[in-house]
Amino acid sequence: MKIRGRQLAYLAALMGGAVALVGVIRARRAPSACPYSQRLVLELPRPFLGRERLRRVLEPLPGERVLEVGPGSGYYALHAARWIAPGELHALDLQQEMLDLMMRRARERDITNIYPQRGDARELPYAAASFDAAYLVATLGEVEDQDAALRELRRVLKVGGRLVVGESLPDPHMVPFGLLCSRAEAAGFRFQRREGSSLGYLALFRAG
Repeated sequence: MKIRGRQLAYLAALMGGAVALVGVIRARRAPSACPYSQRLVLELPRPFLGRERLRRVLEPLPGERVLEVGPGSGYYALHAARWIAPGELHALDLQQEMLDLMMRRARERDITNIYPQRGDARELPYAAASFDAAYLVATLGEVEDQDAALRELRRVLKVGGRLVVGESLPDPHMVPFGLLCSRAEAAGFRFQRREGSSLGYLALFRAG
């Protein structure tokens, strides 16, 4: 079977990503955000957590107010902002350098509906019931107190609001699906559906 040029490029990117991730895994054994110095890792292909898969699970609508926790360099945010325009995408990250990079990239693309905020997922600086939806991809495992983060997400979401959590290997902090479900339900969410497998998934919950 012949492998086309595009397939070869994709395989090469995956192999390069695997090599880069080995270094990241060694450096990040305890829960912690991906450091700015390793930001290029955030742009590698994500077979289990692709942007279109996120869009399919999140089902964003124009005009909605959406929160992303842990946007990093904007891998998802720069696309999600267009999905919900003229709505608002609020992006919260621990690292100001990541937020600054994301906003530079947004300006280069004439994206004007992203609102960056430096903060902690365990204490979200937003009013209760102020978002239609929220998502965090490869982020929850980086939070030391995941229960607190999920309770805060429930607080800022409207009743019936959507929460999408994405996790995948080889992230050293991947949250297993069963554990996520039990924690999300304890925080006041109802599980709706999942796309993916034990290797990587996107799970949709509703705020009860």
